[in-house]
Amino acid sequence: MPRLAWFLVVVLAGLWAALAPPAPSSAQSQRAQALRRDLGYVPYSPSAAFLGGYFIADEARPAFLFGPVADFVAKRGCPVAWLVEEGELSRLKARDPANPLFEYTLVLEEDCPESVSHYVFVDQSAMTPGQWIEWRRQFHKNKAEPEYADAAARLGKAVADGFPVSGELRFVLRDGSLDPASPQAVLPTALACPPRYDCDAGKPLP
Repeated sequence: MPRLAWFLVVVLAGLWAALAPPAPSSAQSQRAQALRRDLGYVPYSPSAAFLGGYFIADEARPAFLFGPVADFVAKRGCPVAWLVEEGELSRLKARDPANPLFEYTLVLEEDCPESVSHYVFVDQSAMTPGQWIEWRRQFHKNKAEPEYADAAARLGKAVADGFPVSGELRFVLRDGSLDPASPQAVLPTALACPPRYDCDAGKPLP
């Protein structure tokens, strides 16, 4: 190759390296990458039904519906990514698509300079409120009805009022440690996510 042509190749390669977007892994801080490895999290893309629905933050007695989930994600102030545990990913792959009784855990990572937060959700978008309590009956047996009947009735009323329920924010991890604060209590304040439906009163909120 002529010397001039070789020089141009080297210059163009340098320009490409300088202008090319960073590799995807560089989008996460080292702390976030380490937590992903420690917690066994891998990237995941949630369903449109889950992202478009509203969520509760207390399984036994949901006072409010928040969301939609996509709105909660959009309000985060730092880079975010959806993740899932490798074990849950295996469950998803083995799922019977004909059986609506199914829920699984997924995680929204928010990578801020001061800390990494993991919002641990449960995707229940495949089930109606009646099926939601059926799923719990598998594990709680005859205790499911007295423990969750009121919650199922609240969710059924919300769905009838045009608020599809797609999941629950179960807890929050800060740098891998459990945040002791109740998600239902901190969503309207620290997480800038006002409630959209009052489950106690059975009506939408302004």
